Amino acid sequence: MDLMTSLTRADSLVISGEMAEVRAVKLEATQRLLGSTMGISDEQWQSASRLPGWTRAHVATHLARNADAMTTLVEALARGERPPLYPSISDRDREIERGSERDGLALQIDLDTSAGRLHEAFDRIVSFTDPVPVELAAGVVVDATQLPAVRLAEVLLHHVDLDVGYEIRDIPDQAARWLLEWVCFRLQHRPGTPAMRVVSASGLSERIGGSGFATTIRGEDAALAGWLSGRGSADGLSGTDSIALPLLG
Repeated sequence: MDLMTSLTRADSLVISGEMAEVRAVKLEATQRLLGSTMGISDEQWQSASRLPGWTRAHVATHLARNADAMTTLVEALARGERPPLYPSISDRDREIERGSERDGLALQIDLDTSAGRLHEAFDRIVSFTDPVPVELAAGVVVDATQLPAVRLAEVLLHHVDLDVGYEIRDIPDQAARWLLEWVCFRLQHRPGTPAMRVVSASGLSERIGGSGFATTIRGEDAALAGWLSGRGSADGLSGTDSIALPLLG
């Protein structure tokens, strides 16, 4: 299946917000994350995050390199090229390992400046008049206009992963709805996801997972996004009995 065909499938990513709105919320989420990390000591940066095997410094470096990868991608798309988000996964992983050894000041500057470059790069997407498919990972394709929503999800989930006092329940309502839409899209493309119909209090109703009977899961947007991504309990949700989901990276 080619990239353009992937965009026309019924399970393609659709975010229920205008790009300008999503970009504004992404900027607010980024500023909140940067505020949370301002007071982290060098020792705390090298302490464990909520992601298995990663320190907070690993998470911060991943966020910065993700921003740079998206910036490079958008610039290439504007030239008419169609590269994947990460041309080399092994190179990306090595950069994260090296970057995780830096001190807190270097990490904070990297988080800030890389996010700033990406925010400016997203201005180019506004001029895209035709669908532009982007491969985020093997089999995961979105339109370029959805990249701000993809980045918003990265910032929100990894803010929680940093374990600096920011929880899934702290995500604002509109951002939580868009995050839930992204998580449902991602689970459509993950093998082994059980059949579920996700029904949120804001009105989302999404069928995800395998074939057969779909268990209905109900709850608030943020709680659903947290549980589905492996970052929150099932408290406040219904229908989750006997369903276990792995961490969504």
